[in-house]
Amino acid sequence: MKNDEASMQTSPPFRHAAKEANDGEDSTLTERPRDGLKARLQRWRVPLGFACGAVFIALAQPHPWSMMAGGIVAALGLLVRAWAAGHIRKNAELATSGPYSYTRNPLYFGSFLLGLGFTIAAGRVVLGLLFVAFFVGIYLPVMRVEEATMRRLFGAEYDAYARAVPLFFPRPTVYVGRAASNFDPRLYMRYREYRAALGFVIAWAMLALKAAWMHGAF
Repeated sequence: MKNDEASMQTSPPFRHAAKEANDGEDSTLTERPRDGLKARLQRWRVPLGFACGAVFIALAQPHPWSMMAGGIVAALGLLVRAWAAGHIRKNAELATSGPYSYTRNPLYFGSFLLGLGFTIAAGRVVLGLLFVAFFVGIYLPVMRVEEATMRRLFGAEYDAYARAVPLFFPRPTVYVGRAASNFDPRLYMRYREYRAALGFVIAWAMLALKAAWMHGAF
């Protein structure tokens, strides 16, 4: 079972991360039209993400204040993704503990915060609009397709979970489903979520270099 992000990959602000565990596809299922849509979106997500990332860096106008504010938001997103990765047990059970007790798609939500943080750091409103359009256009359809897959996999258990926990934006209180499981660092390493942290450092360094160049540090 994959709760929200099937491919847990690194990404600069526009391309992220992975597909969360509560919403994945079981390889034993017969592919349906909706599953085909999901596969097409996943194929386009990476090249589109790289293209948008290049535009993002080219148009960014970072300032010290925007870097500081954006850094806080991006770091929060990175922590949410790391937390979620330690609660995913793909194809084994429905994840409802940890961040999954607040949102059904914490990896996507963490990716959103990560991208939002970089957008704030870039200091350009137009980049914020581009990021939101990219995220909604790519990830919302995928979340809907994966939701249907989870209903096929877990039936009434997922229905009860979905009635209590929002698809994306977190609820303010903890959902109490089955017995909660603890964060497992081995899962974090298994799904290579550390690549998100590496991507964060690289993208942030590029923004910092551009800020230094713009403000006469070189």
